[in-house]
Amino acid sequence: MRDSDSFVHITDNSQLQEFCERSYESEIIGFDTEFVSENRYRPELCLIQVATDTEIAIIDTMSVDELSPFWKLLTTGDQITVVHAAREEFLFCFRGCQARPKKMFDIQLASGFIGLDYPASYGNLVSQLLGISISKGETRTDWKRRPLSDNQIAYAIGDVEHLHQLYFNIFELLQKADRDGWYYQEVDTWLDNLQNAEIDPQWHRISGALRLNRRSLAVLRELWILRDSIAASKDRSPKRVIPDDLLVELAKRGSSRPSNFKSIRGFDKRVAKGLTDAIADAIKTANELPDNKLPQRLERGKSVNLGLVGQFLSTILGVVCRTQRIAPSLVGTVQDVRNLAAWRLGQLPKKPVPKLASGWRADIVGDVIGHAIDGKVALRVEDANSDHPLALEKLD
Repeated sequence: MRDSDSFVHITDNSQLQEFCERSYESEIIGFDTEFVSENRYRPELCLIQVATDTEIAIIDTMSVDELSPFWKLLTTGDQITVVHAAREEFLFCFRGCQARPKKMFDIQLASGFIGLDYPASYGNLVSQLLGISISKGETRTDWKRRPLSDNQIAYAIGDVEHLHQLYFNIFELLQKADRDGWYYQEVDTWLDNLQNAEIDPQWHRISGALRLNRRSLAVLRELWILRDSIAASKDRSPKRVIPDDLLVELAKRGSSRPSNFKSIRGFDKRVAKGLTDAIADAIKTANELPDNKLPQRLERGKSVNLGLVGQFLSTILGVVCRTQRIAPSLVGTVQDVRNLAAWRLGQLPKKPVPKLASGWRADIVGDVIGHAIDGKVALRVEDANSDHPLALEKLD
């Protein structure tokens, strides 16, 4: 049994190694992190709090300089790793050992499949599922400050001490609803996307890139690489080195002459000092590329509205999600519904398949949207005084 009133305070490498060796026997390991991210290239990890089957530990990452035993524990052990909204936790682990936790269960993501709000905070899940109120008084605290206060430690412990029970409750409800398979599909896709975004340059995701021609895209790519390198070396947020909109404007102009690009309004105030020559060189490199080395134009998705039909089908999605007890925000957006309808009507290419027509989402809404388009489903008012007054009715 684990005593939540006591904890192991790990402040050196040998203590961490011993803790990790003990923890390989644990069936479940819940963990959370505290970090500082403001204006940094990457968040600075300040604390890891861990709950195993038998103990709670606080790992002081400002003192422990070799965290690989912990990341190895998560990625090679047979335990289930339980987390909440674990984007940063996953990335810390992946950056630490170039591997993902072997069996990762995100309670926030899973809760959306059992009729709870998505995304739900950790405190709300603890309250709804366990009937326990937890304090969030240290949300804005300085986690780099040492020594840690009693309140900081209590807050950190509170973020992991309920993860085991939440996992058991949510996983049981997932299995009862026969949705554990849906969850695993979704978490695998989510982790794949996070991992790919960490590995591959993300220049093509900058707002405005869709409007650029191939040569301008080459300029954007070189400038993105330059910015990322400088941001990493200075541990600074990339957007504080060169803002996204200026990257696009520089790519549009395509001129490597400083007198040309420095005339952009606000350039000197918004671009980090001393980058003029580096920017000119990056643009020149892109301009000297042969045509066959230029990136391909980015595909712009066709804008679909469908007017009243789109509004009608979006309402149907909401009714279906309520009936199926699944969070609508987890299933898809209004535009996702429009894309599915347009695809079924032949207004979009057969490939790629829309989000709502594949995987577990197709099981929920694919056929219903198809029946609605064919006039085989009616939407009616079932109880005007109810919080959920609408219902679907199949037509002969």
